[in-house]
Amino acid sequence: MRDKVDAAFKAALKSRDPLRLSTMRLIRAALTERDIAARGAEEGGGVSDADMMALFQKMIKQREESANLYESSGRVELCERERGEIEIIREFLPKPMTAEETAAAVEAAIKSTEASSLKDMGAVMAKLRADHLGQLDFGAVGKQVKAALSSS
Repeated sequence: MRDKVDAAFKAALKSRDPLRLSTMRLIRAALTERDIAARGAEEGGGVSDADMMALFQKMIKQREESANLYESSGRVELCERERGEIEIIREFLPKPMTAEETAAAVEAAIKSTEASSLKDMGAVMAKLRADHLGQLDFGAVGKQVKAALSSS
């Protein structure tokens, strides 16, 4: 995944698209910061792909919150910039699952963890996070898991 980020950065440099270039610089800076933190904690070589996906999701969430604040305060140009950055960051995440695929993944995770009550919700969420990181909105999925375990 790091190669994909590096290639996108080089393409942004060549295209001279200011939004893409600044977003790629933000992504690379965040990755470098995580690499340095991992090195200091002696976790080994750099940031794993799973950590990168989690970082990208965090960056998207931050920008969504900022965009909503800008929109509510009438700063349309800043809102559009944030939404543009979101689209660029999303290019590095796997394609989001559809509602049907999400429901099937929740059902499969419940079966594979043999969950039978709300006490098992953590195990189900851990299974989903391990198998579908970057593809699911875990806030919404948590509600689905809770509903499924409550009804069983």
